[in-house]
Amino acid sequence: MLRPSAGRIFVRDREIDLADHSVAMAHQMSIETVYQDKSLGEKQPLWRNFFVGRQITNRWGFIDVKREKAVAQEILLKTIGFRGAGISVDSDVRQLSGGERQGIAIGRAMHFNADLIILDEPTVALAVKEVRKVLDFVRRIREQGHACIYIEHNLAHVHEVADRLVVLDRGEIVAEIRPREMSVADLTEYLINLQQHR
Repeated sequence: MLRPSAGRIFVRDREIDLADHSVAMAHQMSIETVYQDKSLGEKQPLWRNFFVGRQITNRWGFIDVKREKAVAQEILLKTIGFRGAGISVDSDVRQLSGGERQGIAIGRAMHFNADLIILDEPTVALAVKEVRKVLDFVRRIREQGHACIYIEHNLAHVHEVADRLVVLDRGEIVAEIRPREMSVADLTEYLINLQQHR
């Protein structure tokens, strides 16, 4: 979303021209992002939120509402795993909890067959029960064969779902750790020591 000011980006071994950097380009490269802040239309039903900017249209160019609702229903049930609980494709976003909203945003990213889904602190300001929902959604990303970069300050959250932890300090990679090789307590201690020696 924000144009890089320096550095180099490679996607599938191809260098990206930073001058051409855009959200549309990311979508074309099968990269989706779920932000920590509000990325859904509060007063819009779920089915509309799934297809913002990428509507399903009929042969005359009109939005195919019936098809969008059917696909949204499939995403709710199969991709996200929402069953019952009073949530339907016609529910307004404002009726959902924070964790459910993040589930919708993650489900949308998965629907568009993203090879890579970037999660920007998706558990910020959520209650414990809601955090659990979001972490379950993150697990679904991996189970369904997508790669994920999960940006997070809460070590316990990321330790639980990550295959590999990459520690950044002021834009530099300072450590790469396998969660199974280090407990959350050891990881916390390691990072504190790392910070003191920089």
